[in-house]
Amino acid sequence: MPDFFVECGAPSAADLMAAQQADGLTRADPSTVGVDADAIVAFLNDVEAAGLDLHAFMLHRNGHVVAEGWRWPYRPDRPRNLHSVVKSFTACAIGLALEEGLLKLDDKVVSFFPELIVEPDQRWLMEITVEDLLTMRVGHAGETSGAAWRSLNTSWIAEFFKIPIAQEPGTAFMYTSAASYMLSAILSRAAGVTLHGYLKPRIFEPMGIEGESWDIGPDGINPGGNGLIARTADLLKLGVLHAQNGVWEGKRLLPESWVAAATSAHGEPVKYGYHWWTRPDGTYSAIGKFVQMTTVFPLHGATLAVTGAIKGSAKLFPLIDRHFPAAFRGPIEDGAAADARLKARLADWQSPDAPAPWKAPFDRASAVTEGARALGKTDRFLMHPNAHGVSELQFEFAGETCVFRLTDAQGKHVIAAGLGRWLEGRTDMPGSDLHHGYDFDNSPVVARACWLDNTRLQMTWIFPETAFRDTVICEFAGKTITFKREVNINGGALRHEDLTGSLAS
Repeated sequence: MPDFFVECGAPSAADLMAAQQADGLTRADPSTVGVDADAIVAFLNDVEAAGLDLHAFMLHRNGHVVAEGWRWPYRPDRPRNLHSVVKSFTACAIGLALEEGLLKLDDKVVSFFPELIVEPDQRWLMEITVEDLLTMRVGHAGETSGAAWRSLNTSWIAEFFKIPIAQEPGTAFMYTSAASYMLSAILSRAAGVTLHGYLKPRIFEPMGIEGESWDIGPDGINPGGNGLIARTADLLKLGVLHAQNGVWEGKRLLPESWVAAATSAHGEPVKYGYHWWTRPDGTYSAIGKFVQMTTVFPLHGATLAVTGAIKGSAKLFPLIDRHFPAAFRGPIEDGAAADARLKARLADWQSPDAPAPWKAPFDRASAVTEGARALGKTDRFLMHPNAHGVSELQFEFAGETCVFRLTDAQGKHVIAAGLGRWLEGRTDMPGSDLHHGYDFDNSPVVARACWLDNTRLQMTWIFPETAFRDTVICEFAGKTITFKREVNINGGALRHEDLTGSLAS
């Protein structure tokens, strides 16, 4: 077995405490700041009853984190590949650039790109403003997702200006990551640094956001609408900064007027602010695909951050609405006992053995070694021509480990899966089309193998810095193999077409 794979169990209490101390946030028991811990327990129970794959949550009130949990194998110290929730960080940069006089809301987008040649029939293109980008009222007929651009090696700025303008800018809402990219591009032109470079000393460092990274597109520009890798605590801090009207630990980081404007609705019927989603009850949220979210409850001085693998925030918001306003309404009877019940519930919820929406009934140690004799110690299969360019699969069984290798035009990719146990390692296993356009490079993976019967081997690959979890089933029939791969959630296809191959002689 490769020596870079280790058994993956629950983090120790010391590890969790160290991660909490590293984020710089203070902790308090829920009841001490007027939070009913039983409401949080009820929220977790309803999440499970609804079959929602929630990975982590953090609740902050009145200066303290009062509740937090990470479903195994997710952890507070693991960074997360963030999607559209990043747009609200981008809005911070625009607010600061306005204050510094680098740009204005009514500046025309084309004014920042003098090299652009605008044809006479592109009149509306000349009219798009910075504010139109912020409110997603660019005039595009359809959405451009980050996944659509991640596969392009050409200039994304040039691609933006190729998108037809179907409606007059400023008149109709159409959510699109292309608008966020252009805000990043404008900021870079105006400030002379990347969006990340601009935010680092102004927002990230003062708030103790560290170890983060941000993708770079072909233009040398951060995407603006996605691609930031940061911790759940950093997502929480974004919400808390706005809940505190732009002040962090006594220091003003954002203008109060900008926070108010960014988190207020601009136009109807969609109640969208400046890259923040607003709701009639006064709450507002930064939301990313697969439900990465920070929600601020201004009336209660509270902020909630969550990450998961959930198809749409509409599935989670009814549970938030049911429990979190109730959690703040007090008075709390026997708060210490409620706090203890929450602590016990979280210990169960975070256990590697806890039930989860994706765990099948056969996912148990007693079933994992059946069928191991169906293969030799090491077997290679030469794959028939396929759209993914996979040329070879190899299985190496040694004790309680299955080392799987896949070969394609880019080389050999490996994942070691434990038989009856979880192993953690790193991989560059391809599959960006199943992972919302993201390629993995030295990415953490937690893997387990299980024989379903004497001819079918199942592998589960959890990529714990993302929302993605792949399920692979290998069906062996004599000297042939059928390789099936699917993913739990995606912006596109959820499975590959089956690949077939034959045992190498």
